[in-house]
Amino acid sequence: MRLFSLTTVLLFNLFIAVRYTILIRRGAIRPALAMWIFFSVAVGGSLSTYLLEGDYSLADNILNSADLLLCAYIAVIIYLFGDKSTRFTRFDRGCLLAVLAILAFWGFSREHAAANLLIQSILVIAYFPVVRRLWTSDENTESFAVWIALLLAPVFSLLSSKGTLASVYAMRAIVSTALLLVLMGRAEIRSRRAVPGEPAGS
Repeated sequence: MRLFSLTTVLLFNLFIAVRYTILIRRGAIRPALAMWIFFSVAVGGSLSTYLLEGDYSLADNILNSADLLLCAYIAVIIYLFGDKSTRFTRFDRGCLLAVLAILAFWGFSREHAAANLLIQSILVIAYFPVVRRLWTSDENTESFAVWIALLLAPVFSLLSSKGTLASVYAMRAIVSTALLLVLMGRAEIRSRRAVPGEPAGS
């Protein structure tokens, strides 16, 4: 079961990386660069504090380990091939300041378990740009296939996770991605209801 869990999570993340690359290169989706930069910073901090909190290996929190590579890769792909709408906005910069403030607090506290839980809040903050974007948009700019994979990966990771922090990481990911899928569905409905030439909601 452990091998199945590890393999499944890695395959889901590989699918996400390949799919994102194809869709971004085609201009089919416009994911928020800020969100994936936040992910990269926070996921790295989450994994570091997890490993320092106990006698764990990278495989014991396979989702966090695989996510670090995935997030950094996607951030680079968006930066290289994404359009201007994926760049930082004023809202994104405000979220970044909040992220840096929490990281600074962690730097002084050195309490690994407590810091890890605080870092999960960074990973929630990281969703703010795309949540705001989807909430105000009449167009879904994300891929359902990718976000369904992002939802399933943490579900399967729970089969091999060790320690409370690994489980918290996975559950946070499940709740956050489920919310985004709901917002994506809402954007799709708004897009279909909108009359050409008229603003949505008129």
